[in-house]
Amino acid sequence: MTDKFVFIEAECGIVEAQLPTFSRMCALVGVSKSGYYQWRSRPVSAAQQRRELLAEKIRALFKAFNATYGYRRIHAELLRGGERVGSSLVAKLMGEMGLISVQPRPFRTTTRADPYAAATVDLVKRNFCADALGTKVVGDITYIRTWQGWLYLATLIDCANREVIGYAMADHMRTELVVEAVDMAMRNGLLKTDCIMHSDRGTQYTSTEYREKLAELRLRHSVGRRGQCWDNALAESFFAALKNERVYQMVYPTRKKAEADIAGWIELFYNHKRIPSALGYRTPHEVRADYLNSHLAA
Repeated sequence: MTDKFVFIEAECGIVEAQLPTFSRMCALVGVSKSGYYQWRSRPVSAAQQRRELLAEKIRALFKAFNATYGYRRIHAELLRGGERVGSSLVAKLMGEMGLISVQPRPFRTTTRADPYAAATVDLVKRNFCADALGTKVVGDITYIRTWQGWLYLATLIDCANREVIGYAMADHMRTELVVEAVDMAMRNGLLKTDCIMHSDRGTQYTSTEYREKLAELRLRHSVGRRGQCWDNALAESFFAALKNERVYQMVYPTRKKAEADIAGWIELFYNHKRIPSALGYRTPHEVRADYLNSHLAA
């Protein structure tokens, strides 16, 4: 019944000039005018006030995360902020407000397999979990459109906490690009000896230069099967998030502008603010901090 009264008020209000419209509206939805006036004179209930406050918080979070969060992540953010609310109510309120998160675009590969590459086994076999930081990492390359042409991005993601621990960008996708990403992770002390370095079978990752680099650093080489994007699904998932939540909402006039924006998104948002469901809606930075604190205590 309340929904009908809310609908009437939203549609025509109550002013003298609109009384005929108001009477017809009451008849159409099957309520009395006296019932409407009684409802309108009641004070707002505590439950309704609570819903309105939640709706404002949900709207603010949805805007803060650039319309990229669905109800599950919005619900998780509310819980992290101390709210006690069920996910079903969050989903209902978002539906009532028409808050629909942006959806990922179709996957397109940049992989070009090297038919002459030495045989390398798959040490991951689609298991993208790890018990310790710096022991299992996935790498891949993607491209970003700018007015100056393509910008290529190579990343390394730690399976233990989904953190981007190394990345490099350039106007080419030669092997040196992926080597630079490895060097960044090594400089920051984020790769352990014998760490599995997993990727697809692109020419950059199966080249002699790359294999020699891993051998020099005492890292283990691993690649998925040819034509099987799911063998490197964690890396593909990150690129989908990057493009869906940032790149497709931007226009980059220069490669330099794109580099600065993407680096900021990775460092300031993805690693420190974004809450993947795979991490129990914690950030990669929080998982790293918990891991290091537990090992210090031990």
